[in-house]
Amino acid sequence: MIAVVDYGAGNLRSVVRALEYAGVSAEVTSDADRLAGAAGMVLPGVGAAAATMQGLRERGLVGPVRQFIDSGRPFLGVCMGFQTLLTFSEEGGHQECLDIIPGAVRKLPTGLKVPQMGWNNVTWQRDHPLLRDIPDGSYFYFVHSFYAEPEADETVIATVEYGRRFPAILAQGNVFATQFHPEKSGARGLQIYRNFAAQCS
Repeated sequence: MIAVVDYGAGNLRSVVRALEYAGVSAEVTSDADRLAGAAGMVLPGVGAAAATMQGLRERGLVGPVRQFIDSGRPFLGVCMGFQTLLTFSEEGGHQECLDIIPGAVRKLPTGLKVPQMGWNNVTWQRDHPLLRDIPDGSYFYFVHSFYAEPEADETVIATVEYGRRFPAILAQGNVFATQFHPEKSGARGLQIYRNFAAQCS
């Protein structure tokens, strides 16, 4: 079973449907025991960094999420779940995040239509199992106003350009993250979930 972390975000069911369509069992839960027993974990999200971290803290999920990552099992952060993995976000001034992948979350450059909302093509920076059977330059669906700036270049698996070039996919050990929404990205997005699920078997 792949656990989809329930901290109060609104798009959890669409992630479950995408995982099930990809052929795996998935469950939305905030129960620490269910999370601890999962083969893989997905932290999806929409909204703001402060609300995401507050939701995780109020439900007592920060510890279980960290423990799951420390266990070495596959973990996927999506959109706000991606940004939450960094050290802090500039959103709302300064919001401390999970600090799993060292780095900062910055506001998109001024002069752009924000949020970036829609399809954009993603460029591979290196081979990775998460990209299996997906062509370089594939389009994925983005909805965000901030971007990740990790300290280590080797964590960047793919990039996208919107005003500037920034990471679209990060990976660090057993931790993977996409700034875009695979569950809203058609066949290519479903393949991302299939590739993630393959890491969980």
